[in-house]
Amino acid sequence: MKMNILKYLPSIACAILASFVSCNDLDLAPTNKFTDLNYWTSEAKASSVLSMAYSQMMSSGYFFADERLSDNLYEGRGSTDEKLITSGQANAALGRFSEDWKKCFEGIKTCHTFLENVDRVPDMDETVKNRMKAEARFIRAMLFFRLANNYGDVPLFDYTLTIEEANTIARSPKADVIKFVRDELNDIVGTLPTRQEYAAADNGRITKGAAMTLLARTYLYENDWQNVSSVCEKIINGEYGEYALFSSYAGLFLPENEYNSEVILDMGYLLNLRTWSEMYDGIPLSVGGRVNGFAPTQELVDDYIMKNGRSIHESGSGYKEDDPYINRDPRLQATIVYHGYQWTDGNGKTSTIYIKPGSSADAGAANLDEYIGPGQNSTATGYYLRKWFDPTAPAGLASGLNLILMRYADVLLMYAEAKTELGEMNETVWNKTIRPIRERAGFTDASALNYPASGDMQTIVRRERRCELAIEGTRLYDIRRWKTIETALNGNPRGAKFAADNTQYIQLDKRSFNKDRDYLFAIPQSQRDINKNLTQNPGY
Repeated sequence: MKMNILKYLPSIACAILASFVSCNDLDLAPTNKFTDLNYWTSEAKASSVLSMAYSQMMSSGYFFADERLSDNLYEGRGSTDEKLITSGQANAALGRFSEDWKKCFEGIKTCHTFLENVDRVPDMDETVKNRMKAEARFIRAMLFFRLANNYGDVPLFDYTLTIEEANTIARSPKADVIKFVRDELNDIVGTLPTRQEYAAADNGRITKGAAMTLLARTYLYENDWQNVSSVCEKIINGEYGEYALFSSYAGLFLPENEYNSEVILDMGYLLNLRTWSEMYDGIPLSVGGRVNGFAPTQELVDDYIMKNGRSIHESGSGYKEDDPYINRDPRLQATIVYHGYQWTDGNGKTSTIYIKPGSSADAGAANLDEYIGPGQNSTATGYYLRKWFDPTAPAGLASGLNLILMRYADVLLMYAEAKTELGEMNETVWNKTIRPIRERAGFTDASALNYPASGDMQTIVRRERRCELAIEGTRLYDIRRWKTIETALNGNPRGAKFAADNTQYIQLDKRSFNKDRDYLFAIPQSQRDINKNLTQNPGY
């Protein structure tokens, strides 16, 4: 069942909106609305504030927008902030920079309000109170971690700022922010329950496993392989709760399987209460999509290996460029819609998706999904999305499907990468990381499952990570830390082989990445206009 804390969202949101009185984004709601002595009278009211903090931890909009900032997705219509960023045209006044900053600090403010006032609640069970404090501290740590990754040095504080402080505070070094995050996670892990210690009504709450997975990510993003290995090994050994790969890769992302054994942390959604609808502009038009706003790139498609474990360009792979989707990694079909795809809707009805130019006759009617060219309603790349499609969502795809932020496969992949970078990858490590991930995906060939006797292990592990975690919000941060973003986001991405009468790959709009500027977002100009102590990142 969905976490009970979701039920507080409508009332708490209204209360917060009513209390917006601020000078800048570090002085944000909730303010006196929740510090009044008359408010903190019950555990339910305290839960309302914590519920808002949960909702501010991450949004569906940024979950998918982060993928559009990577080489996994391409935007074919309009001129969004993400498209401006990837084309090299961003400046400090861009809305994405100011909104991300604002929303993170809104969530931090909510956490501070909770932490500074929950002790006022009379007769509250101390164990529950301390657990809720740990949850709020986790959310605050996660938001500071996001800020540090996107902006570098950011203001760091652990209490509600006065207006004067908010308007004069300086940026703290990124290293100090990351240390704060790690110290918080290490301090709260003893207070948080494991997932098994929560009742079903509390599904979705933050756990020991979530705290340690976030800790592992803080080391991963700084290439601290020894600590990545150490933390992940403890998670794998069950020291922070029991996790296991779910039986079906495609089933991971279906509503009937929420809170399964693999999920470590997700964003909770519920029909008619809190929903998201980004897939409305990602799926084929013929099965209910509106227009195609973003679509997978050929580069992502090409990284899915063959069922025999070989990359498509590797000798002996069996790859056929004119029949490119047969005998491929089963996760390709679970993630991406290609020409000839067999689409099954929520009623069990199957239809063929025709995308290749000239396939209208095969469709037997007006073909909404066919690739036409740039700027059209249909796909700009020759592909659509399947992963995250909610077959139970109503028309318009206002989905109540939870979006997974952390799962056990990521822990296994972090561990495999750390062991590879340490020179410690071997058959034993492979057999408890990559092999079970591939077995769950549906690979059966021994050549795909067995530890490879040759090949570039770094490339193998990185490719595995991309295909396993595609469209889950991690790719941008991976290519940043690998420094491959300097190549991946420079030049023209490609779409399917549908150009020039289906003889050439679609060439998409050029992307531009300035290594001296684009690893970080700009500090919002609107904030620097208020607070002269906020310095700017290089290049902006």
